[in-house]
This record gives sequence, structure tokens and C-alpha cells, in this order.
Amino acid sequence: MKQSAGILLYRMNDGEIQFFLVHPGGPFFAKKNEGWWTIPKGELLQNELPLDAAVREFEEETGYSPKGPFTELQSITQKGGKKVLCWAAKGDLDDGTITSNTFEMEWPPKSGRKQIYPEVDKAGWFAIEEAKILINERQAAFLEELLTVLKT
Repeated sequence: MKQSAGILLYRMNDGEIQFFLVHPGGPFFAKKNEGWWTIPKGELLQNELPLDAAVREFEEETGYSPKGPFTELQSITQKGGKKVLCWAAKGDLDDGTITSNTFEMEWPPKSGRKQIYPEVDKAGWFAIEEAKILINERQAAFLEELLTVLKT
């Protein structure tokens, strides 16, 4: 089973918790919005510790290095079968200045033309109501669990 690891970054803004989410880049996601946003995450490298992978992926996709303490949340399994491990961390970054790594793919299909796309094309801070609408439905469990943890 494939595994990804990611960080759910959060902050307080006027007494309200906000969650940092990213939108995947590339032509497949260009017109997709609700249900397609995600925590910054990616697959583990061989022999890599999951939290190290989560921090590395966050940095690669945003240019920001999250700092601990990190709170481990319950893992989820996405529809495609991939297990996602997640840690929450408090932090703040300007969502308009993220810098993402890129990937190359042939587009349009069978055109022979290679194009380069950012892995993440936009990011934002969202209150719980909007975050639940935008995030991948299985990852919404991370938002709910973090709210519970912060209230205790």
C-alpha cells in the first residue's frame, strides 16, 4: 500500500482557527475546486521517517518549513487506497508567496509536447466551514480531529 505523509498547518485569526490547504497543479486539476484541495503531502522515500517526509513535502510544495511541536493525527485511507499520515502544527505563512516544486508531463496527451507545472498551484487559509467544502472528503477527518484536540 502506498503511503503519503503531510502536515496540517493551522493558525488562530481573530479567535478563529484557520487551516492551510493547497490545490494541486497541472491540467487535470485546473478546473477542479471543491473536494480537490489537500494538506501538503507526498510519498515517503525509502527508509524515510514519516514525519521527516511530511516536513520535506511541505517545504517542497510551499517553500515554508513547518516547526514543531507536531501533533500526530489518525491516519486515513483515501478512495484510491493510499494511506495518508498527518501531523498538525501551528504556523503562519503568506499563502500568496508559496513556491512549489514542479513536474513535467506530456500535455496535451499524445501531443509529444512536454510542459512543466507546479505541484501546487495555489494555497489558502480557510475557516472550518470552507475548509470542509474544499478539502478531499477523506482528509476532512484531519480537520475534525484537530478541532477536538485543540478544545481539550
